Amino acid sequence: MRRETVEVNRKENFKEYLQKKRVIIERALDSFLPDEKIEPKSLHKAMRYSVFAGGKRLRPILAIASFEAVGGKDKKILPVACALEMIHTYSLIHDDLPCMDNDDLRRGKPTLHKVYGEGMAVLAGDALHALAFELLLKARNPQVVLEVTKAIGTEGMIGGQVKDLEAEGKKVSLKQVEYIHTHKTGKLLRASVRAGAILGGVDKKTLLALTYYAERFGLAFQIVDDILDVVGKEEEIGKKRGSDRTNSKATYPEVAGLEKSKSLARNLLIQAKGKLKILKEKSWIFEELADYVYDRIG
Repeated sequence: MRRETVEVNRKENFKEYLQKKRVIIERALDSFLPDEKIEPKSLHKAMRYSVFAGGKRLRPILAIASFEAVGGKDKKILPVACALEMIHTYSLIHDDLPCMDNDDLRRGKPTLHKVYGEGMAVLAGDALHALAFELLLKARNPQVVLEVTKAIGTEGMIGGQVKDLEAEGKKVSLKQVEYIHTHKTGKLLRASVRAGAILGGVDKKTLLALTYYAERFGLAFQIVDDILDVVGKEEEIGKKRGSDRTNSKATYPEVAGLEKSKSLARNLLIQAKGKLKILKEKSWIFEELADYVYDRIG
């Protein structure tokens, strides 16, 4: 009974942690984004529409958590954390376009191109991308900038998106799906953890452990997203269920089946948590984040 009480308390503390960090991130995003009263007003409104459309703020939270876990104490992580969220948002804006996934809903709201038009959606994504790098430079740490740059380029997110497009409607192997997921989604999650740790002054051994965690966490996160597209509630996933199948996407449930996909995600998250002892008392946030991801599929 005592152990159960401790676990419940930890879950409650985790909920409070997430809420507290989200509030901090939202305020920082509001301060960094151009005011919609400033010209070009339509562009700034479009940028804010997508950034404040909702979302878990997982990437900035991972960056802040790793920064604090290795001893970072001031607010210099916030520009980097917000840059990561802006990059993620720009990628979603472009991903939703008719020339890509042609989605009508994102986070339960009409996608940006449905509200502001395709041209404005392209430009809003480009503007968020540019602003993100302006914020990254505030860190005055070239290694942090390099981490993010490589994570979103041809060796990362964009490269994964290319393979995702090329795989549509084709029979693919599990290895090909893993490549798509680790690059399109996993690389930015990995960079979020590493960038925060690097800015916090991490040592080599701890960075290796956090990287191991991030790589497995990132892949598991996307597998869970694949699963939710099959079994999730539309009001919770914020888009039409079954859109991956409609768009003939290469996904884990499609290639490996639903139950095996669940098992793979669970095992990846167990592996991820297994490397966290080096963080000592700071490991609990990362453990709870891993559980939080898997708990989304019940």
